Parts: sequence; structure tokens; C-alpha cells
Amino acid sequence: MSLRWLDEDDTARFAARLAAQPGLANAFVALRGDLGAGKTTLVRHLLRALGVAGRIKSPTYAVVEPHQARGLAIWHFDFYRFHDPREWEDAGFRDIFAGPGLKLAEWPDNAGRHAPTADIAIYIEAEDDLARLVTLQAHTPLGGAILQGLGTP
Repeated sequence: MSLRWLDEDDTARFAARLAAQPGLANAFVALRGDLGAGKTTLVRHLLRALGVAGRIKSPTYAVVEPHQARGLAIWHFDFYRFHDPREWEDAGFRDIFAGPGLKLAEWPDNAGRHAPTADIAIYIEAEDDLARLVTLQAHTPLGGAILQGLGTP
């Protein structure tokens, strides 16, 4: 599925549609794109759409920020500065990914082979200051069901 977001309002509308998908509650979503492409912006809109209140910090330095919304456990990972995949076990990430809840990961490739297969991969490419070309790919049956639920824009 390919989309074009013309501005941040399009990002917010997509996030609301994604948040409405029932399977998202236990999905792993991998977010890929260059610096400044809009990965964190999408996550912030998605967390708001899911009901997360308060300040939403980027986990760039902490690697992971946990959130709770309406009984849903959510983990937002940013593996940009994650250079030693052996830390995966030490940090308890294996247990988080094996358990219930929504996992959102920016720069998932930096986690190496330790990261499980993402249910959905979202590729965001900046076309200019506002517009984004977005490609969504399902890698599991759960991901396929979520994308099918999104239908067409």
C-alpha cells in the first residue's frame, strides 16, 4: 500500500485510522526513513489517537519509552543510537517483544537479528518540507489484516 501525505494533517488522519484497527493492540510496527522523514511525528499522532495523554518524549537517548492508554501497553523504541545488539537481552527487550502490547520501533535494523519480524513496516520518504511518500508492507498475517482494515485512503 502506498500513500502520499501532503502535510502533517494527513499524517494525523492516517494515525487515527491506524489506531482504529483492532489488531494493532499486539502488533510490531517498524518505522523506516531518513532523519527528519516523520517517523516520530507519526508515532506521536498515533499515540494521541490511541489515547496517550501528557508529554510524549522521543526515546532517542533512552532507547524505549513505555506508554499506557485505555489498558493498552505501548512501547516506543528508537534504535538510532543502538549499536550493540547484545544489549537486547540485557535491556529485557526480548521479553517486551514476546509479551502483549503495541511495539513501535524507529531504526529497527540497528537491533540486528534480535528484533522479530515486524507485522507492518512503514517506510516514510520526505518529498519536500511537508509532503511524504509512505509505503506500508505487511510481513505477517496480523499485519495483513491491519492493512486490509485500513483499506484505501
